[in-house]
Amino acid sequence: MTTRRIAFQGEPGAYSHEACRKARPMHEALPCRTFEDVIEAVRGDQAELAMLPVENSTYGRVADIHHLLPESGLHIIDEAFVRVHISLLAVPGTELGEVREAMSHTVLLGQCRNFMRQHGIHPVTGADTAGSARDVARRGNPSLAALAAPLAGEIYGLVSLADQIEDRQNNTTRFLIMSREPDLTRRGQKMLTSFVFRVRNIPAALYKAMGGFATNGVNMTKLESYMVDGVFTATQFYADIEGHPDDAHVRRALDELRYFTSTLDILGVYPADPLRETRPMN
Repeated sequence: MTTRRIAFQGEPGAYSHEACRKARPMHEALPCRTFEDVIEAVRGDQAELAMLPVENSTYGRVADIHHLLPESGLHIIDEAFVRVHISLLAVPGTELGEVREAMSHTVLLGQCRNFMRQHGIHPVTGADTAGSARDVARRGNPSLAALAAPLAGEIYGLVSLADQIEDRQNNTTRFLIMSREPDLTRRGQKMLTSFVFRVRNIPAALYKAMGGFATNGVNMTKLESYMVDGVFTATQFYADIEGHPDDAHVRRALDELRYFTSTLDILGVYPADPLRETRPMN
């Protein structure tokens, strides 16, 4: 029997864990080693939902995610935008001036260069953000701190010496919440539809396929391509559009798309996160 759990990739205290807390506070968060393990936890009835990061406003899309979504057998039922706040975490009793090194994932280290340079702190590469916080807590060395989410400090008993030290103040990660069953109900004024497709092998197929969205006034907020099975001639496209498949103009656009595609799979229909307007992914 399924418990009210939401699976995420990473150690407790990771930013994906923070996303689970914010988007589904009544669910128990289930940490998993890989994205594949997250998907399998839901497919195997160990969790009700999966929380998967798909893109970051600074670093673009998360590698491999778009390959996993179509094959997962899961359906997108929600999106969540999470602001990436970075804290400098150390063992209790540590003063900022004592810190000589800070450990974190390479991506996070690159987001705090100004603060690190200002305080003479050298970067140390760790496996991930929450894992670095855990390692700092285990070592108990006041000269070594971690760069991670405040939640990681809470979990591993560290204190924050400085908060929101990231160089870019608009750094945001977009997550998709996925379930075994689709939810096609209208749950918000602004709905989104996500899908993947492959175009037929005819001249100007992509141009013609996209024409239906323009002529029917459907706003496409994302279109990305990626190779399939490492073959240059096999390209799959991932797209997000505004609207619900039951909307007449969206239905017409999708019908035109089907005519020029060899495959078309709807991944999910879900309400737009309210932060979408203030935290655009560009």
